[in-house]
Amino acid sequence: MDLANARVGQLSIPVQDFERGVAFFRDTLGLPFLFSAPPQMAFFQCGYVRLLVGVPPKDEPPQRPCATIYFHVEDIEAVHETLRRRGVRFRTEPHAVHRSGAMELWLAEFEDPDGNSLALMCEMVAPVALQPA
Repeated sequence: MDLANARVGQLSIPVQDFERGVAFFRDTLGLPFLFSAPPQMAFFQCGYVRLLVGVPPKDEPPQRPCATIYFHVEDIEAVHETLRRRGVRFRTEPHAVHRSGAMELWLAEFEDPDGNSLALMCEMVAPVALQPA
């Protein structure tokens, strides 16, 4: 048996400043806060996936950000504008990264205050697919 039918249940996001990390994911990104657990862990709901935002134990070497979390949204322009107004500094504006027939994949990349890579992603109907035949 392998992971072919598994689903991601939780992702861990390392932060150096617990309060700053909680505020960013709760207040800036607007993710629903679930609960806190010692030592310095906070849990948020993001669709079917739970995010653990936490400070690594002091006896562990500092973790370097390494993965990117892509937040799938329905309206990338609206979410981008909301987060920009809340102080998120985007590395890229929303842009198409892939076009195929009836679909386009759009991304807008940014980072949390600890340098973890995050991005908005949106799958949209291609403009050509909207034109009458």
